[in-house]
Amino acid sequence: MNSSTPGPESLLSLVFPSDPQVSPDGRQAAFVLTRIEEDNPRKPDADFPKPRYRAQVWLTDGTHTRALTHGEDRDGTPRWSPDGQTLAFTRKGAEGGAQLHLLPLTGGEARRVTTLRGGVSAPLWSPDGQFIAFTSTGDDEDRRDERGEARVITRPRYRFNGRDWLPETPARLYRLHVASGELSVWHAPEVEISDVAWLPDSSGVLFVAATDELAGAQWQQEVWHLPLDGELRQVTRWASAVSAVIPHPDGQRFALLGRPAGQGNTEHTHLYLLPLHSDLDSRDLHSRESAPVRLDAGHDHPVGNGVGGDCHVGALPERPVWLDDRTLLFSATVRGSCGLFTATLGEGDQPGTVQAHTHDPQAVIPAFTARGGGLAHISERADRFPEVILNGTQVTHLHANLPFPARTPTRVPFPTDLGEGEGWIILPDGTDPVPALLSIHGGPHTDYGHAFTHEFQLYAARGQAICYSNPRGSLGYGQAWVDAIHGRWGTVDASDILTFFDACLDTHPRLDRTRTAVMGGSYGGFMTNWLTAHTTRFQAAITDRSICNLLSFGGTSDIGLRFWDDELGLNFHRRADTLKLWDMSPLQYVENVKTPTLIVHSVLDHRCPIEQAEQWYAALTLHGVPVRFVRFPGEDHELSRSGRPDRRLKRLEEYLNWLDRYLVPNTAPAETAPA
Repeated sequence: MNSSTPGPESLLSLVFPSDPQVSPDGRQAAFVLTRIEEDNPRKPDADFPKPRYRAQVWLTDGTHTRALTHGEDRDGTPRWSPDGQTLAFTRKGAEGGAQLHLLPLTGGEARRVTTLRGGVSAPLWSPDGQFIAFTSTGDDEDRRDERGEARVITRPRYRFNGRDWLPETPARLYRLHVASGELSVWHAPEVEISDVAWLPDSSGVLFVAATDELAGAQWQQEVWHLPLDGELRQVTRWASAVSAVIPHPDGQRFALLGRPAGQGNTEHTHLYLLPLHSDLDSRDLHSRESAPVRLDAGHDHPVGNGVGGDCHVGALPERPVWLDDRTLLFSATVRGSCGLFTATLGEGDQPGTVQAHTHDPQAVIPAFTARGGGLAHISERADRFPEVILNGTQVTHLHANLPFPARTPTRVPFPTDLGEGEGWIILPDGTDPVPALLSIHGGPHTDYGHAFTHEFQLYAARGQAICYSNPRGSLGYGQAWVDAIHGRWGTVDASDILTFFDACLDTHPRLDRTRTAVMGGSYGGFMTNWLTAHTTRFQAAITDRSICNLLSFGGTSDIGLRFWDDELGLNFHRRADTLKLWDMSPLQYVENVKTPTLIVHSVLDHRCPIEQAEQWYAALTLHGVPVRFVRFPGEDHELSRSGRPDRRLKRLEEYLNWLDRYLVPNTAPAETAPA
């Protein structure tokens, strides 16, 4: 590559939008912009540059857009007071956790209102403006590792990706009385709270939590009612995953986003309407009055955005919103896109119709909020960087920061037993033959599509074609498409991936069949390992945060207690299942691997623990396969998407060097593993 070829440093020029929050009157929006800057501009270290994220809250009315906060680290979580006069936000500084601040929008300085050592998460104004609820671990400190003390583990789930050690005492729900500044612990749960929503009359909140630690580790959650004054009570017997709870405007019902009991990880997430009964024990859960009503019935797509991209730094709200007492606005993944849809109530509380509200089949909406007749959202396309939109008007112009032209993907269909699948290819400029890279997404129940991906655009800008698809198991193509790989990892999904890649090679003669690479992260890393253990057609492989041994994964992953049951109908702790799990493990077939492999993994990845990479590296080393293992300290499963900037740069550098080494002519051979 010549000196003008863009490299990893192109990431530094990008500015990432997040957390668009529309004002109560629907006319303004607050949002967050995150840029990458030197850690301490006053003390630059030329020998060890430390680029870090810096985030600020911005304000727009659709015509004028300006920075509203000027913190030196990360300002975020803007939340409007119900009267639109005050903005609550969090500010994280060098001293520790993010603290809650209140900024009067009529003029004046931001006022810090918390000093909790554990910081503040998820602040929520009560509808009457009197209170702000949030969660925090308070002033708890865990310094056992620093002091070299032993940890005594008694809970089924004790580490979690992105958080490392979970606190011994779950975060408490706090309540701040805004006028007086009085702060109190409202509820100290025995099991962690995952979602909170105020009731419309400000009389209390609904929140989501499991009944006990084991149920929580197995994704069996419930909805609870906590009044301002009164006793906590359980509202549901759901016994399954709940992503969000959305009280109805009448305060007598609520929408629930989740999966019903008995449905595993392959089941789409849907919307249900339930009554807010006063006596759970006396209600007939099977009666027509009490049975959950699925609001998005007939819409064979999952609620929420499943389309992956690498320019999502910060919060991306997508909680469904009641537009009125009959209409619920929500996002849904449809093929390679994500848009906004409405579900209406029909006769009584029965579902009515689902209709598109704001949906471009060639775009992705990863975040939105709606209030007062207004809509603030983020929109992106595969060839357009994410931008903030307020009531149809684009208020940011972040695509201009891209230091090289973005290229438009070409759709490539491929045949399957369930009908036509689809993927895309991004080609470099020119007519010369180019290397072909095959990228496989994670999940497996996520989606490639029309989100902007800097990494893919970078490959194309450097003269390499990038091919990516949605094999069976991906979201967006109906429940049957997702169910197709239940208990069948490494079968029809592998076939779809290779069928798609062959279609790319057949329809685009510029692709050089002698210079190909396969890569992927998480499930994509599993599939990379699986393919290189079953074919020698690729000249290079990159396996990132991967899985190679399904048995050890079950006992070490933060989701391992339940994941294989949901995905495969098997589990590592049952003797009858162990041989089947071993048969699905790439490690069993490692003797067949010949492809030079770059292994990338993060030390604090608890989703796909680093022991998976260590096993794959050791096995490839023993079999003499050219291999390079790159370990990132302080990072977790999200390194490629939101990791520390300098580490993201290093990851991209390793990727590009490996691909250049094996796919670009006249480059030096890689080091080989010892015999």
